[in-house]
Amino acid sequence: MLPIQALTPVPWPDYELIDSGGFEKLERFGKHIVARPEPQAIWDKALAQEEWQQMAGAWFRRHNHHAFSEHERGKWHARPDQPEKWWMTYQRKNLQLKLKISLSSFKHVGIFPEQAVNWDYITEKINQMPVKSPKVLNLFAYTGIASLVARHAGAEVTHVDSVKQVISWARESMEASQLDGIRWIVDDAPKFVARQVRRQHRYQGLILDPPAYGRGPQGEKWVLEEHLNPLLKNCAQLLDPDHHFCIINLYSMGFSPLIVENLVNTIFGQVAHMEIGELYIPDRAGRRLPLGIFCRFASC
Repeated sequence: MLPIQALTPVPWPDYELIDSGGFEKLERFGKHIVARPEPQAIWDKALAQEEWQQMAGAWFRRHNHHAFSEHERGKWHARPDQPEKWWMTYQRKNLQLKLKISLSSFKHVGIFPEQAVNWDYITEKINQMPVKSPKVLNLFAYTGIASLVARHAGAEVTHVDSVKQVISWARESMEASQLDGIRWIVDDAPKFVARQVRRQHRYQGLILDPPAYGRGPQGEKWVLEEHLNPLLKNCAQLLDPDHHFCIINLYSMGFSPLIVENLVNTIFGQVAHMEIGELYIPDRAGRRLPLGIFCRFASC
């Protein structure tokens, strides 16, 4: 049995988790501070509510105020001087990305900072790959920071998401980061993967960030517990057997690292160099906020 790891990103200047608790988190993205729901922050806040109100330029309120309505729509309440959209920078060694931040109706802002752990992994694995210009497929790719990282490292990147506006958002960040050449696909991820299997395509890198629930562009229903197993079976047929890496991220509170380990071992076989665990970010008080589970493995 593999040890379950807890990984957190190397800090960078443009992001900070200031405080967490009371089912919320207070974060700084670039120059702006926002407060938004966080169902796993069940402890008390370290800072007083008045301090949160003084610091936050925008505060997300759900239409349904139940703490565990994780995917409920809501509305941002912002100060007059708080922009709806702005830019932040992610810099690591020779990588510098300019990322668009936007206050969306689903509480997201366009970046999942805990994923910086996997951005480093993507760069490392592509650099180690003996294949020139390895092909990387990013599924449920959202605003595409992992796609930008893979492209910067020299991969041929196919970015798949079901929402056209999100792909436009990702393209803006690509262009602002002075990158190009990413293949953008607006499609239902399981349907796209099934077509790639029929066409016998192969990829050296697979990145999956499936939501707990979702809809494809034609209204296709996605339920993580029902559809992840068959999707991974198809993904296993796309992965280059000799030179590859694979990253699976899951945000559903009902999933554990052991579930993903069992899925991967059953579908992909006893893979080499596998890591499983949780991603977290510490706040100023030192509490480690869990922000999803991961499984990743590679041929080297």
